[in-house]
Amino acid sequence: MTTAGARAAGRGVRGDLFDPHCPTRQLLDRIGTKWTSMAVKTLADAAPDEVRFAELRRRMPGVSQKMLSVTLRSLTRDGLVSRRVEPTVPPRVFYRLTGLGLSLEAALAGLRTWAEEHMAEIDRANEANDQETDEG
Repeated sequence: MTTAGARAAGRGVRGDLFDPHCPTRQLLDRIGTKWTSMAVKTLADAAPDEVRFAELRRRMPGVSQKMLSVTLRSLTRDGLVSRRVEPTVPPRVFYRLTGLGLSLEAALAGLRTWAEEHMAEIDRANEANDQETDEG
């Protein structure tokens, strides 16, 4: 996408995934991570309520404080999550999905369902490939 094309994408014109300069690629990189998927799912399960940072971390096994913070910052910057801070000591920080974030959850839910339904097939394909590689 040309610079003009990138500006057009910023105004709501559909992007082109196959154009190396299209911002769609960067967006897919951000929303395609396991932590983004888990955060969106966790917030969607709580919707319309807010979830505190510490509770999000408890509900997302394996996520580090830093990775959750980076993920939430990215989701907030993209307008998918809203953040609210209560000025207490220490500050209490709450998150919830925006309407845009809820629309992403619908798309991610389909992908999660597909992955759960086809994981055994993927595992078998990996095992067969590994066996062929070991024998060859």
